[in-house]
Amino acid sequence: MKTVAQLLKLKDQKNQEVHQIKPDHMVLEALMKMAEKNVGALLVVENDEVLGIISERDYARKLVLHGRSSVGTPVRDIMVSPVITVDTHQTVDTCLGIMSDRRLRHLPVVENGKLIGLLSIGDLVKEAIAEQAELIKQLEQYIRGE
Repeated sequence: MKTVAQLLKLKDQKNQEVHQIKPDHMVLEALMKMAEKNVGALLVVENDEVLGIISERDYARKLVLHGRSSVGTPVRDIMVSPVITVDTHQTVDTCLGIMSDRRLRHLPVVENGKLIGLLSIGDLVKEAIAEQAELIKQLEQYIRGE
């Protein structure tokens, strides 16, 4: 079973950056950045410390449904905080369990209090499927006596 560190190393090879915004920026800026980067959430970060996370879902539920304006509302007002994080030693299975139990789509990776990466549910499911496929291949070879 791969660890978060191993998974982040694979993601680093693809040059995937962690998209973030400051808590005092307006929600409209966050929405524009999410659209520009084609992502559904941004980490709210200040001085390398993860303060929260803002998603399209937060926008819809906390602003639109309450008739608030994205122009005059700071990100800090609708971000989810505190954020559940993991460190690099945890496994893919552990992370999937956390995300499933807590109904999360994104999991920041923090080491020594500093943000070092972000895992999505897609990253973890893709890795779990790859690991299962490899196990099936090994079992089939074992059964055939190869």
